[in-house]
Amino acid sequence: MNCRPDALVIGAGIVGAACAAELAACGLTVTIVERHVVGGGATAAGMGHLVVMDDNPAELALTRYSLELWREFVAGRKQQNEYSPCGTLWIAADAEEMAAAAAKQATLATHGIGCELLDAAALYRLEPHLRPGLAGGLRVAGDAIVYPPKSAALLLAQAQQRGAQLLSDDVLAIDAQGVTLASGGRIDAGLVLVANGVACAQLLPELPIQPKKGHVVVTERYPDFIRHQLVELGYIKSAHAGSGDSVAFNLQPRPTGQLLIGSSRQFDRSDTTLDLPMVSRMLAHAAQFVPQLAQLKAIRCWSGVRAASPDGLPLLGPHPGLQPNRTNVWLAVGHEGLGITTALASARLLAAQITAQAAAIDILPYLPARFPAIIDTAPAHA
Repeated sequence: MNCRPDALVIGAGIVGAACAAELAACGLTVTIVERHVVGGGATAAGMGHLVVMDDNPAELALTRYSLELWREFVAGRKQQNEYSPCGTLWIAADAEEMAAAAAKQATLATHGIGCELLDAAALYRLEPHLRPGLAGGLRVAGDAIVYPPKSAALLLAQAQQRGAQLLSDDVLAIDAQGVTLASGGRIDAGLVLVANGVACAQLLPELPIQPKKGHVVVTERYPDFIRHQLVELGYIKSAHAGSGDSVAFNLQPRPTGQLLIGSSRQFDRSDTTLDLPMVSRMLAHAAQFVPQLAQLKAIRCWSGVRAASPDGLPLLGPHPGLQPNRTNVWLAVGHEGLGITTALASARLLAAQITAQAAAIDILPYLPARFPAIIDTAPAHA
């Protein structure tokens, strides 16, 4: 174990693993502390989509950049990541949503992202299992999927090949010099990077992070049932709603031939027990888009908890708190449903800041200091 690593990363989900790999690549000595399994938590619960999102310019910049990095990362190891370049079909139910699809196409095309507006006939040629009466959609060919636990493990292995060390333990407290561990020891470090999702609130209660619970269902193998990830354009309204439980249609073809069915959101729920009424609501909604889903056999259901920030963007950068015990603390949290998509870009942006290098995109929209309340509310005794 490094006596005093340059960086101590809390959390070995996909964001923490990506950050550890990137910092090690920059020549820093790195220790990762993970209390459970590598790639567990929200990483294991996620659907694994790599999707360009354009709700605002900062989200578009981050997701676009990260997908470029994902293509580089999976090159030569697509099978290990269970990577599939299936693309995304955004489904428009009516004329209003077709207008939204056209606006989305214009935005993406302006940024060089290949996409194709589809009328109803073209939509059904691509995905004949969709219900009749839909207006059309938008195909974004460059989107993809991975199997998140495998990708997290590969990133961690990359970090370890570069000298990083993994410690199975839990962090009880952070101070300016390092961390105190549940095992009774402590590790001093040059900096501490908090990348453990919703669990960050246990260490840094001043952070504006809200838990959002979600469910996923997986079916038996039905090869070629669909060829794209299918998402309703109404998903955007659900994903970024400010309150209330909601469901949205998200159907994903896995390389195994299985289907993943999502999605649901329940605010301020940090438990992972199954909410069967919510699962039933989610499945019924999905069947409104693909009626034949009701005849397929589901084999497992699980839930996970997303860590959401108030503005839907992650917190990437130094903790802005003025208290001494927040000195040398860095943050990579608040990714909500885009943790898999944006993990690699998040790691690059953090490493650029830590090593005082130029970043590939503007880091300002993601800095934790954009939430002024964090600065003065960190408890002095923590």
